[in-house]
Amino acid sequence: MLLSETTTSPLFSLVPLIVFLPVLGLLVNMIFGGRMGEKAVGAVASAASGLAFVISVLLGIALWTGGGEATVVPFAEWIKIGALDIPWNFRVDTLSVTMMLVVSGVGTLIHIYAIGYMHEDVRFKQDEKRYRRFFVFMNLFIAMMMILVSGDSYLMLFVGWEGVGLCSFLLIGFWYEMDTLGRPSWANSNAAIKAMIANRIGDFGFLIAGLTMFWAFGSVQFGQVFGIAEEIAAAQPGIILAITLFMLIGVAGKSAQIPLYVWLPDAMAGPTPVSALIHAATMVTAGVYLVARSWPLYSLAPNAQYIVAMVGAVTALFAATIAVGQYDIKKVLAYSTISQLGFMVAAVGMGAFAAGMFHLVTHAFFKALLFLSAGSVILGLERGHHHLAHHNSSAAAAPTPPKDGHTPAGHFGSPSHHEEEVFDPGDMRNMGGLRKRMPVTFWLYIIGTLALAGIFPFAGFWSKDEILLDAAKLHPEIYILLAIAAFFTAFYMGRQIWMVWFGKPRHAAAEHAEESPKVITVPLMVLAGLSVLGGALNLPGLHTLTRWLEHTIELAEHEVHLAAWLQISWGGLNPLVALLSTVLALLAIFISWLIYGRKPLETGQKDPLKKPLGFIFTGMENKWFVDEIYSVVFLKPYAAISRFLADVIDWRFWHDWFHDKVIAGTYQWISRTVLDLRVDQQGIDAFFNGLGELTKRTSAGLRRLQNGFVRSYALAVLFGVIAILGYLLIR
Repeated sequence: MLLSETTTSPLFSLVPLIVFLPVLGLLVNMIFGGRMGEKAVGAVASAASGLAFVISVLLGIALWTGGGEATVVPFAEWIKIGALDIPWNFRVDTLSVTMMLVVSGVGTLIHIYAIGYMHEDVRFKQDEKRYRRFFVFMNLFIAMMMILVSGDSYLMLFVGWEGVGLCSFLLIGFWYEMDTLGRPSWANSNAAIKAMIANRIGDFGFLIAGLTMFWAFGSVQFGQVFGIAEEIAAAQPGIILAITLFMLIGVAGKSAQIPLYVWLPDAMAGPTPVSALIHAATMVTAGVYLVARSWPLYSLAPNAQYIVAMVGAVTALFAATIAVGQYDIKKVLAYSTISQLGFMVAAVGMGAFAAGMFHLVTHAFFKALLFLSAGSVILGLERGHHHLAHHNSSAAAAPTPPKDGHTPAGHFGSPSHHEEEVFDPGDMRNMGGLRKRMPVTFWLYIIGTLALAGIFPFAGFWSKDEILLDAAKLHPEIYILLAIAAFFTAFYMGRQIWMVWFGKPRHAAAEHAEESPKVITVPLMVLAGLSVLGGALNLPGLHTLTRWLEHTIELAEHEVHLAAWLQISWGGLNPLVALLSTVLALLAIFISWLIYGRKPLETGQKDPLKKPLGFIFTGMENKWFVDEIYSVVFLKPYAAISRFLADVIDWRFWHDWFHDKVIAGTYQWISRTVLDLRVDQQGIDAFFNGLGELTKRTSAGLRRLQNGFVRSYALAVLFGVIAILGYLLIR
């Protein structure tokens, strides 16, 4: 059957290309990339992602002109065993196309950025051959993410779900044999393994949800499951609750929610484009997409909805407090991502699917902007440090010490040619004053920060305000948690701004930092524009995105008694909620200025919050010791059990005793004592030796008849004749 025969618009038949164009890009680079230059490799990968974006735009146009009606495009038979029939179908609806546009659009910008970033990164790590491999992995990720968002069944979604997990593992451990500073270490490899294990726990929950669904519904196709969901809920309400809660385990793994969020901060070991694309803008939002896609199930399980919303709200606040105490520029953004994912999960958990998806889209814009800008900062400091290394090498050849013997001002104790400094370009304590050295990146970073902090009129203001308003109406306790989290968000981003961009350079590398080239800054400018204008997607009164998603998700109004101040509405905008969140954000930024901006940090100075907050700030610095608690409660017992099983059970019991003594010893006893000695030597050998001995004795007796006398032979003949005649007579 031709694709166009089953669709209402010929444009829908293009949907398989969103998967196969990135696959084609990675195949071209795999096969021919060795003979291509870096720019060509990057261009092929970027073009593959860019063409997928074009296809996504065409699908969006087809949906818009077709009234937003969902379309299923059959592609191939996949699994058919008896009554089980799961084809590979593509689902084109407003929800899936929204995700396609975000993944391919932001992904293309990050691919272009990576052309410049990886050009410098592979040289810093001294392995230029890995440049091609990076873009192969990136295109593979885009393909897998497209499978995830375009599948028409939970099983197809799960294939993409596992695929993006694999890509995450490959890209976190891209520099697997070194740490983030390029030193020989298994740190990056361990971070990749940590991500894989944490996600496998979540995937187990998703898998159990899928199996339970197939047992209860007899299908995992979206249309069939949602079509009888109400009937199943009426007959077996516990089944819907179980499925949705098991899904929450998968959401917690993929979207980094409590308790499985611990992998995401360590995932910053990957190159910065990976942090922006996979661990900020796209893959980690897969859990949010799963809940939104499963809205018919969650709407039938209000208890599950509340649990999901509370998990998201608690995660949002918890991660925000940790971000306050971090010093690595990407770690701050990592915990910020966990916190913002908490906002999204809380929104879709409350049933505010449009608000959650709106924040998913705007967050992809400004968080990708912030991560990529952080990468630009890191590259700028690496260039400054590289400049110093060459300067010191030259100075070492002809040293001219100052007459007074003191270190010149601004030298910052830079290492000599014979010393190797351990310099971390991502540590904010090594920065300061960068706005003068990197003005373009500075202003772009400011835009991303204001959007994340929720300042009017940036994109984050509109999307975060929608979530806060829905929370205030439906669950005041969740609203309070999210409002506090929003305050901390503005504070830690203000802290980051003052530490990175203002004050005096706290390291010589910061003093010599260089601005990034246009291949890096131009994609940032596009993302900055989206971070400013992205709120227009769902402005109050217009609600463009909400109406777009209503074609796929039934956005029911909840009948609840509202306080008078929550009943105020300016086209869907509550001015009091918006004003309160804005005031909280501005207050947080002002407090951050009082602490970090008014009197900037000096070289080697401790964080100003360390002394007044004491053990509280120590907890924030050390991530509330969650990794240490997990280590004591889970990892060390698991390692001890593993060692016991490996050493005692496997080696001593199975190998030394059971294998060597029971199996090998029994075999040797049977072979040597029973079979060799008793059966072979004393049985078989004795029998045949006895036959030989009998033959020997018989022949010795018969040998006496062979005496050589003719008379003896004649007598023998006579006896023979008599015997024959006797036989004949008797017969």
